[in-house]
Amino acid sequence: MLNQRTIAAPVKTVGIGLHTGRKVTLKLSPAPINTGIIFHRVDIPNSLGIKAQAHAVTDTRLATVLQNGDTRVSTVEHLLSGCAGLGIDNLIIELDCEEVPIMDGSAASFLFLIESAGLQEQDAPRQFIVIKKPIEVRDAGKLARLEPFNGYKLDFTIDFKHPAVDKTGQRHVIDFADSTYAREIGRARTFGFAHEVEALREMGLARGGSLDNAIVLDEHRILNNEELRYDDEFVRHKILDAIGDLYLAGHPIVGAYVAEKSGHAMNNALLRAMFADPTSYEVCTFSEADAPKAYIQAGRPLFA
Repeated sequence: MLNQRTIAAPVKTVGIGLHTGRKVTLKLSPAPINTGIIFHRVDIPNSLGIKAQAHAVTDTRLATVLQNGDTRVSTVEHLLSGCAGLGIDNLIIELDCEEVPIMDGSAASFLFLIESAGLQEQDAPRQFIVIKKPIEVRDAGKLARLEPFNGYKLDFTIDFKHPAVDKTGQRHVIDFADSTYAREIGRARTFGFAHEVEALREMGLARGGSLDNAIVLDEHRILNNEELRYDDEFVRHKILDAIGDLYLAGHPIVGAYVAEKSGHAMNNALLRAMFADPTSYEVCTFSEADAPKAYIQAGRPLFA
């Protein structure tokens, strides 16, 4: 049986919030079976925990934001993507600020943090959401779809009219039956355009954004001195985001995800559409012999 996972020991790091520019302390702790992933704001006395689930999403304009009552946590997608990539089912996440720290703009720092804590298998079967029929959402030329597939595959197309982006691939397909998250997706950084960053700062946002935690482009070129980590890093980061957003299903997905110009809002709308149609999915467990190759190889998740 494929079992649930948590981390073996608490671990802590410090970073900067992308929008507030504030110093953030992030602590990850093991959680019991069937807990799921829970966020806690330790800077708010008696604050409510926020479970990482699709229906807790209340804002998707600049990042994925979760809320329970008056308690909010924003920019959760990169950390959740890393949790998905390492097969973490149960985790307590404590923050002393509203934002998850941006770190280097990818999931790499979170992968390092989780692996430093160690992975702990738990004595309970891991549950999967198996897609039984296609489900999709469309909006103004954007598309996000889930369809049956015995594994986990993502096919993402972006469409940015920019010389530097045009030089890279604007479509990427990854099948985790023969690729690993950490090597192929986890290091892809977020990106933005200089004129947008300036506008956001005038609104009091993006105060923590810099060339150290994002790829920044002007009208013609990339401003960072560092080379791209992947030839098509832009679209791979959109896949990284999508993996984090889709992990708000509450369980790993067995199926194929297809997207064209999608983002946080479309990804959340897709999960809500899936949950609104109980015939579109089934919650299952797998023995190691029957599990999709994307989730098991040589006794461990291939994502890692």
